[in-house]
Amino acid sequence: MEFDKPFSIVKYLYKNPLFGFALVIIFSAILVSILGANIRPDGTLHSNTQIPQISRLKPGTTISFLKVRKNKEVQKSNFFEKLFFGGQESFFTFVPYDKCELNDNYVLLHEYDMNRDEPDYVPNRLTFSLEDIVFNLNDKPSTNFEGGKDLVLSNHLVEKTFFLGTDKHGRDLLSRLMAGTIISLSIGLISVLISFFLGLTLGAISGYYGGRTDDIILWFINVVWSIPALLLIISLTLILGKGYATVFVAVGLTMWVELARVVRGQVIAIREMDYVIAGKILGFSNMRIIFKHIIPNLLDPVIVICASNFATAILIEAGLSFLGIGVQIPMPSWGSIIDQHKEYIIHAEKSFLAIIPGLLIISLVFSFMILGHHLRSVLGRKASAGTWKEQLKGAPADSI
Repeated sequence: MEFDKPFSIVKYLYKNPLFGFALVIIFSAILVSILGANIRPDGTLHSNTQIPQISRLKPGTTISFLKVRKNKEVQKSNFFEKLFFGGQESFFTFVPYDKCELNDNYVLLHEYDMNRDEPDYVPNRLTFSLEDIVFNLNDKPSTNFEGGKDLVLSNHLVEKTFFLGTDKHGRDLLSRLMAGTIISLSIGLISVLISFFLGLTLGAISGYYGGRTDDIILWFINVVWSIPALLLIISLTLILGKGYATVFVAVGLTMWVELARVVRGQVIAIREMDYVIAGKILGFSNMRIIFKHIIPNLLDPVIVICASNFATAILIEAGLSFLGIGVQIPMPSWGSIIDQHKEYIIHAEKSFLAIIPGLLIISLVFSFMILGHHLRSVLGRKASAGTWKEQLKGAPADSI
């Protein structure tokens, strides 16, 4: 299948709807990650706004809130700060309420309570002055505050719908899951890049030079290969310390061995090709021959392995976070969200708290596996169109 025309791409997607579905999932995850806190319902840092009064709300529940200005200065973040640093600290404290009474000076609330339907329920009454709602301590007017009632009515009494409910700490579950998307994708991407450069370099050097160099590198590959991957990752995590950066380093340092073995085998098959021998005769350096002329001709299987490694990295990160040695709170991870709510799996009404992040992990991992399968299929047909020698004749003129 040659994708030289847009029509051929559409035709291929039409014949392979599962592949199209996988692409939609992957590109949707990328879009959510790029836009970050700018599109999340809770755009605060890590979507970590905790409102204990509304914990474990059912999906689709709408709650009324009073927005009360915080008594401190909050620095406003721009688009890129929201993207790279996880969100904007909120300027307000959100107070949920069932009933609200407003006059020219005060707001009287009946605070929202999950037990309000109990026979002996007594509402918790809260009173706020209009100035406390609108201003922080440093901005309060020195004279009588005019128009406060209309301002509170228009800007400070709001409703929020929690489309996927809230977690046990009263945080918006949809926002936490969206924030966890960039964690999964970034760890997958950086882990794959680490394993890509490490596996490609060691595999190419081992296959090209052969001899004692090959023996040493192959021995090292086999040693790493023989250690259970999860045990090695957990050991590296405990040595380097828990945290976000540690996860992708640990995962990347364990996924390169398969790539190195494949690259080594391909280089051994290529190094006796005519254009490689011609490069040696022309006096090209070994590094130039390896990285400019050999590696570009073996990227097809490397790309397929990287797609599979991406899915593996997402699974490993979720598993580490579930065990508590991966991404640390308050950073949201799909694995840690499942861990925090695993006790609710047996409760029909609250099982969504653990099931939804689990389905997201399955969907994203499945999509990358489908992507790898179709890349293998497409690139395999491309390779079968001719022998290695025929394909390598298409190498750039300066390579021979």
